[in-house]
Amino acid sequence: MAQYLILIYEDEAAWTTAGPEGYEQAMKEHTAFGHANGAALRGGNALQPTGTATTVRREPAGSFSVTDGPFVETKEALGGYYLVEAADLDEALAVAKQVPAPFGGVEVRPVQVFD
Repeated sequence: MAQYLILIYEDEAAWTTAGPEGYEQAMKEHTAFGHANGAALRGGNALQPTGTATTVRREPAGSFSVTDGPFVETKEALGGYYLVEAADLDEALAVAKQVPAPFGGVEVRPVQVFD
């Protein structure tokens, strides 16, 4: 079995206008997703908003620059992820299609294994 990371990208601004009802509905949907796909799930978490991000870059001279904010500015930001185990990409995509992402979408990427 291979592992796949399902990355959840959504418009953060849409969440601010969704209100408590929207948040509660999303939590219910993620809980239902977890129950329906528990056998495949190997982990997952929600991330704090991009405003809490800190970016670290190595400079050509070997020093580091540390700045507040996300790596890139984008309309849809990485908001969370699920790590799943699946027989192949098709099975991982079937799981990914069930991930609640009302203000965006998901990206599925295989986890690289180093021998």
